[in-house]
Amino acid sequence: MNDFKYRKSELYAEDVPVAKIAERTGTPVYIYSHGTLVRHYRAFKEAFDGYPHVICFALKANSNAAILRLLAREGCGADVVSGGELFFAQKSGMPANKVVYAGVGKTEEEIAYALKSRILMFNVESSEELAAIDRIAGKLKTKAPIALRVNPDINASTHPYISTGLKKHKFGIPIEKALEYYGLAAGLRNIRVIGIHKHIGSQITKVEPFVDALKKILTLAQDLRSRGIDIKYLDIGGGLGISYNNEKGLPGPKELAKAIIPLIKLYDFTLILEPGRSIVGNAGILVTRVLYLKQQPEREFVIVDAGMNDLIRPSLYDAYHHIQHVKKNRRPLKPVDVVGPICESGDFFARGRMINLPRHDDLLAVMSAGAYGFSMSSNYNGRRRAAEVLVRGKEFFVIREREEYTDLIKEIRVPDFLK
Repeated sequence: MNDFKYRKSELYAEDVPVAKIAERTGTPVYIYSHGTLVRHYRAFKEAFDGYPHVICFALKANSNAAILRLLAREGCGADVVSGGELFFAQKSGMPANKVVYAGVGKTEEEIAYALKSRILMFNVESSEELAAIDRIAGKLKTKAPIALRVNPDINASTHPYISTGLKKHKFGIPIEKALEYYGLAAGLRNIRVIGIHKHIGSQITKVEPFVDALKKILTLAQDLRSRGIDIKYLDIGGGLGISYNNEKGLPGPKELAKAIIPLIKLYDFTLILEPGRSIVGNAGILVTRVLYLKQQPEREFVIVDAGMNDLIRPSLYDAYHHIQHVKKNRRPLKPVDVVGPICESGDFFARGRMINLPRHDDLLAVMSAGAYGFSMSSNYNGRRRAAEVLVRGKEFFVIREREEYTDLIKEIRVPDFLK
């Protein structure tokens, strides 16, 4: 559910015409709905009400400071995977005791930063990382709170690039070696073992993989407690999918809670959830303007001013995003490729898509673009990154200005011999 609806053939973001925003900011522009963001966060909070839990928003999905501040005010914590994301979380008011730090390649500098910040816990991915955290914590005369990320060897049935829970993936510790690694961690002087972490992938559209993985993790937790290793936190990751193409019957937070709470209600764990896409994905759209129509012998192209540098998911994953007119028209439906200006044949938003043929200067909305849109954008081809806007009722706020050309070179340093 989202707050991007038509009124008399014109697309609105909450109570603001999308065309009005595009006129103010130019295009391409990301537009987010405040109401949708709040509603999606509260759906998780209400679904798990009654069982101890912490919701840690996955910053990799969208790290705009205004969105993070909004979620922080709702009581949300953060799932971070870099020192930069930890910095974003802190600056946005997300408390350190609600921050979990994952990722396979934490640097010494990042580990020290997280320890000094007193985060809730590290989700540790390897024995060498565990040794590094122990060593750095010793230097800082502190104990590092950790969970081990356990790979339960569960197929999440999602795109292979965003599946993370199988043995062949780079993430986590094989579940058959988990007891050995936990024994190692418990024996380290500067480590405090407090949790178990698992995350099996993203855009998961069934509850069964979550349940199957959780059952394995609960068996591990019982084994650890029987050995005197007291597990307080059970971090089940994120990955709940969203509708990109009007799919029906997808599970939401309520269905997820209904499936897993009966499995854990007899335990005294604090549950940690790491939703990202399921909060912001359908809360955002990318608005782009039609530059040209181009007829080739075998197909017709709609060339727009947004490119794969703005939204890379279709090029990277062949991901589907619904595309609709900001102002509906009655022109004929035609199969077209909607493409950007980037000098790559992989620069497309849709191929062979049936849409009402647009005209030059028409606005198109690429839907469900709130997650992994701007956060994965780049300056490839010397392009300025898009503006971002937050809509709340009848008001809208520019929460990131479009870059200027001077922004593209402000960090460049030319040595004297080239001046």
